[in-house]
Amino acid sequence: MERQRMGFGDIFRENFAEQFTDQATFTTWGILITLATALVLGTFIYFVYKYTFGGVMYSRTFNVSLIGLTLISTFLLLAVTHHIILALGMVGALSIVRFRTAIKDPMDLVFLFWAIGSGIVVGAQLFHLAIIGNLVIGVVVLVTSKRFTLDTPYLVVINCENVTSESECLNIIKSSAKKARLKSKVVAAGKGTEFIYEIRSKGDDTAFMDELSKISGVLNASLVSYNGEFLD
Repeated sequence: MERQRMGFGDIFRENFAEQFTDQATFTTWGILITLATALVLGTFIYFVYKYTFGGVMYSRTFNVSLIGLTLISTFLLLAVTHHIILALGMVGALSIVRFRTAIKDPMDLVFLFWAIGSGIVVGAQLFHLAIIGNLVIGVVVLVTSKRFTLDTPYLVVINCENVTSESECLNIIKSSAKKARLKSKVVAAGKGTEFIYEIRSKGDDTAFMDELSKISGVLNASLVSYNGEFLD
């Protein structure tokens, strides 16, 4: 018996598409339960991000978008897994989307993928995998977050008029910080010296900044939160 050959045009025939359509009909309760699960997991991601955020400017809109991404990924997967024509159209539509928003913190990218991945797993109705996976990821993120680190990194920027004041500042910095390392030093004729130190201090003790500002010859002293790569 000769095997029937199938061309690309047959993919769009209704009888062929029906072969890839799940015969189980979605009920209203089934859709609501799936979306409710996505909402709960998205809210869990929301609170993990809010608790572990280590920057200076917390963006609530970005955090809320994580919940939206989880829900959107869920209902999109519910649709494309039940109709091949819709799946092909969705791939074509998403291929022209361009995301131009710069992601400054790599952890934000992790949370974006986490939200999208959770939505996809829930949309596939793998509820056990979604719940267990989110709990494991959440615990890992919490344990490795900045809130559990003992040393807080800072950049100290000081402008001095002379060498004497610079030496006094250095003594205070080394006595107050657990670690101190010179990052840069700029000497300008007639304008004094500007130097930047990366320091590690336990907790949030920044009282030494008051001592620096009282030194004769110190024009200004600034303390900046520092994560090793970006200025917050």
